[in-house]
Amino acid sequence: MTLPDDLPIVDHHCHLSPTGEGVAAARRFREAGGTHLFLATQNYAPRVPTTEAEYVAQFETTERLARRVHEETGTVVYPVIAPYPIDLVHAAPDLGVAGALQLQLRALDRAGAWIRDRRAVALGEVGRAHFPVPEPVAAALATVFEYALAIARDAGCPAVVHSEELDRAGYRQLAELARRIGLAPERVVKHYARSRVPAEERDGIAPSYVARRELVREVARDPAPWFLETDFLDDPKRPGAVLDLTTVPRRARAAGERSAPERDALRVPFVESVERVYGLRPIVERGVPA
Repeated sequence: MTLPDDLPIVDHHCHLSPTGEGVAAARRFREAGGTHLFLATQNYAPRVPTTEAEYVAQFETTERLARRVHEETGTVVYPVIAPYPIDLVHAAPDLGVAGALQLQLRALDRAGAWIRDRRAVALGEVGRAHFPVPEPVAAALATVFEYALAIARDAGCPAVVHSEELDRAGYRQLAELARRIGLAPERVVKHYARSRVPAEERDGIAPSYVARRELVREVARDPAPWFLETDFLDDPKRPGAVLDLTTVPRRARAAGERSAPERDALRVPFVESVERVYGLRPIVERGVPA
């Protein structure tokens, strides 16, 4: 049993680096059957940015990578940009907590402007630390997170959230925070979700599940919205981390070979969820280099 020719294969969250595989990784994704990537920005320098200009340069690097991947492989790339929230933790020793907080706010303003100019499709990753931090740092992260949700609200885009693993209560609390800010929970994505939470317990928020074999099978029958991702890091020191970029196409092919219901269910993460959360229509491009 083969996958339909018109079915896009979408990795909802990955990173590429000009000092890693870069375009070569995207070419492997394409050759495995992948068609669309959500490309999240990342720090490309050895240290975290400490100036607004360094964040602008980071966003520009992501934009160039997205363009090159599309031009050289035919893969459709959706850039996702924001200052990584954990940067605040590492910048605070040099800038002070207040200085690191202000830098995050200015970088978020820049990211929002890029999204309004259609240079990116979402704000991300934004959120909070997934490990213990001192109370002043935690308070600053909370301030930045609320500001990020407000930026997403005003830019009319989804917010892709980095946080600890969420259970039912965690999804509810995140949805309540989004509503308080004025951002619909349906425009919030929990990146790097590692365990299934039933749709009725997520309060509208979409999980982006790490595409591990057992988890993909567990969530296969769930209604939209939910996504599959590799969180591929493109780090030469950690090859294949978190998952290799060919993983989502391989999982899709395996699902299609198992049964017609599992094959048909792939439209949920690859089509329905992209349309509902992002307002995008992922169409398979033909006549492009693979």
